[in-house]
Amino acid sequence: MKKLGVLFALLVATTTPALAQQFAKGADIGWLQQMEATGYKFYNDQGRQEDALQVLKDNGINTVRLRTWLKPSDDRTNGHNSKEETVAMAVRAQEMGMRIMINFHYSDSWADPSKQKKPAAWEGHDFPRLLQDVYSYTHDVMSALKAAGVTPEWVQVGNETPGGMLYPEGSTRNWPQLAQLINRGHDAIKAVSPSSKVILHLDRGNDSKRFRTWFDNAKANGARYDVIGMSYYPYWLPGKPDYKKSIDALARNMNDMAARYGKEVMVVETGGEDTRAQNTYDMLVAVQRKVKAVPGQKGLGVIYWEPLGARSWSQYPLSAWGDDGKPTRAMKAFLAE
Repeated sequence: MKKLGVLFALLVATTTPALAQQFAKGADIGWLQQMEATGYKFYNDQGRQEDALQVLKDNGINTVRLRTWLKPSDDRTNGHNSKEETVAMAVRAQEMGMRIMINFHYSDSWADPSKQKKPAAWEGHDFPRLLQDVYSYTHDVMSALKAAGVTPEWVQVGNETPGGMLYPEGSTRNWPQLAQLINRGHDAIKAVSPSSKVILHLDRGNDSKRFRTWFDNAKANGARYDVIGMSYYPYWLPGKPDYKKSIDALARNMNDMAARYGKEVMVVETGGEDTRAQNTYDMLVAVQRKVKAVPGQKGLGVIYWEPLGARSWSQYPLSAWGDDGKPTRAMKAFLAE
């Protein structure tokens, strides 16, 4: 019995770090390069200036998410994230030991539920040409990452696409065309990086009807993907309710998605008010627990959207960074779970 006890202790000691690494604790960091370029300084908990990625890592972050745009402007907060900038940041993050997620918006700037504007260079293209645009562009960015030695663990085809993407051709009003666009992105990713998992991503992760309707249509039209990605922002829900009013609905939806479609699930965007750091901490702990509880180990991780994006620089109210340039209490949630 004593030998068995020693063997068990050794097994736990050798497998626990690997198991912990499997759960993605992430940060979307699309603003970081421009924050640094404009002179913004990041500090650790002790008030010492430090590389932002190191501060994130010290707070439990093991994954970064990077959005990429086709021909963005040089606007400080609404531009950048070109192929070259995306590759440079992916290399930098990988050198820090981070896992990588790439997020194709298929736009020159923000794509989200309110807008899915195709890149200016693709305007006027007929649908067959648009299909080729998606494949060629996706393949090009993935190839640039591969040439730089980066293999993204996850790649999104579209960002928050409840109404589709690349309007009007890729609207959900025409699901057969939307599925073809999705599949061209999927196939380009797999052609370059077969091991990368393809994510399809909707907002309002607590809304089961929204997800069932969309992914039933995706299945019916043969859309190919590996992971169901969700945004979860209690702050943006009607009335800005506390997370406690929607967290169980998020859990039910994740469990349903995993069972209904046999897919892995992931909260690829979340965040809370920087002025309510303890509440955001509590929410992040709760979300991580719900994702980890998805049956069959199908819950992959949780990613905070722009925790570094301090309000003093971005005017964004849901970062996890204070006016002092240091992480708020909220970031400690990634060490707690």
